[in-house]
Amino acid sequence: MVSLFKKKSNTVLGIDISSTSVKLLELSRSGDRYRVESYGVEPLPENAVVEKNINELEVVGEVVSRVVSKSRTSCSSAAVAVAGSAVITKTIEMDGALSEQELENQITVEADQYIPYPLDEVAIDFEVQGTVERNPGMVEVLLAACRKENVDMREAALSLGSLSAKVVDVEAYAIERAFELIKPQLGKTEDEQIVAIVDIGATMTTLSVLSDGKTIYTREQLFGGKQLTEEIQRRYAISFEEAGMSKKQGGAGLPDEYESEVLTPFKEAVVQQVSRSLQFFFAASQYNDVDYVILAGGTASLVGLEQMVQDKIGIHTLVANPFANMTIANKVNAAALSSDAPSLMIACGLAMRSFD
Repeated sequence: MVSLFKKKSNTVLGIDISSTSVKLLELSRSGDRYRVESYGVEPLPENAVVEKNINELEVVGEVVSRVVSKSRTSCSSAAVAVAGSAVITKTIEMDGALSEQELENQITVEADQYIPYPLDEVAIDFEVQGTVERNPGMVEVLLAACRKENVDMREAALSLGSLSAKVVDVEAYAIERAFELIKPQLGKTEDEQIVAIVDIGATMTTLSVLSDGKTIYTREQLFGGKQLTEEIQRRYAISFEEAGMSKKQGGAGLPDEYESEVLTPFKEAVVQQVSRSLQFFFAASQYNDVDYVILAGGTASLVGLEQMVQDKIGIHTLVANPFANMTIANKVNAAALSSDAPSLMIACGLAMRSFD
């Protein structure tokens, strides 16, 4: 079975392959304190990855190789993730007396009733979640299945970058793991917090809702920061790269009306997407409120966005920074890491697989 949940004690690099970049993060841990040992972000050419699917394997492999080289890491093992939309998960109940090997054998035999694809096209893994409350002789088993091509492409991209994939995870679980580092920033609240993490990438926005630290809902929708870059490019007749740089530098080099005519309408569109995503969650669950909204992804860094979301939606909002309580190795550019922090949630959650 493919290791969607495999536990590794050796250090693994967190490698997040998104639509616009490859992000690398290496962590070490002493006691309960983490330290950033290596980090890097390398841009991907347009269309190399489309909607989280690797389109141009050789190109992605080259970028992986480049980010490894620039980060100056000596680690060659990595954890990578597939998108939640590419994974089918199902919780099933099984006999608690079965060994792990017996569970695997039985799941392999029965998997076709849970998975709507031919079994020779899917990678399957499982993880025992615990005892069934109403029936202590049974255990809850989380079954995860993903098309093999999604896993194979990521493993191949890492291999081209001279890395070996030790763990293939699911993005939602990586975010859930990284949330453990955000939790202390929320202050003291009642035990069961409902937290909405909105990861706004270049082309895709992913909502993950956590109850008491566990993912209870995820949803992806096509919307992202690339729309702002394209609008800057179109309006000011500059290249896509120049537009992206100006955006990252808070509108540097753009006319005065940029903020009122381009940036503010885009931020309002983000607020609308966050609100809409939450409405979908409320409609699909017994909840009608969340305690916190955490903004992640590159777009989360836009100045004033956090406050605008909080003011318009009326829910306490903060920007994700999983590194707030970490120490940082000398070779790591602390200012760049701080700027990229909201977009490194998945990479961080993957790097934390080293300590499972």
